[in-house]
Amino acid sequence: MKNSPNDLRIGFGYDIHRLVEDRPLCLGGMMIPHTKGCQGHSDADVLIHAICDALLGAAGLRDIGFHFPDTSPEYKGIDSTILLRNVMQLVYDNGFQPVNLDTTIVLERPKLSSHIPVMKKILAGILKTDEAAISIKAKTNEGLGPVGNEEAVAAYAIVLLHPSSPL
Repeated sequence: MKNSPNDLRIGFGYDIHRLVEDRPLCLGGMMIPHTKGCQGHSDADVLIHAICDALLGAAGLRDIGFHFPDTSPEYKGIDSTILLRNVMQLVYDNGFQPVNLDTTIVLERPKLSSHIPVMKKILAGILKTDEAAISIKAKTNEGLGPVGNEEAVAAYAIVLLHPSSPL
């Protein structure tokens, strides 16, 4: 199906992972110094997983679990930036490219403000877009629920896609 120039698509993504000891904390394609990391089949980068779901959803391509099942040994411990590169290829192959990305990471600790510029640079490189088109916000859960009790970290992402120009 050929996309029309006005075929804008919005996608939303969400992910949550349990925080555990003896795992690195991977967020936005980088390691964040912390005493706990996310439990998961891959490197468990909740931000990238939420972004993948937002991109896939906007392009009408199901979700990250469909494309990269956690029952598959080939994805055990995989760097989530590889998953995001694969998702971006699917998005491009289906005639879309990102306009902008808005994300929120929710965790109590550590503070992420100093890491956000590096995350934006990593993500802009993978999405082949300008850093100004990417927003990453970090919030706490004010001590409420599993995130507030430092048992989990969650991430939300929303993306706008528009049709790609023919290459």
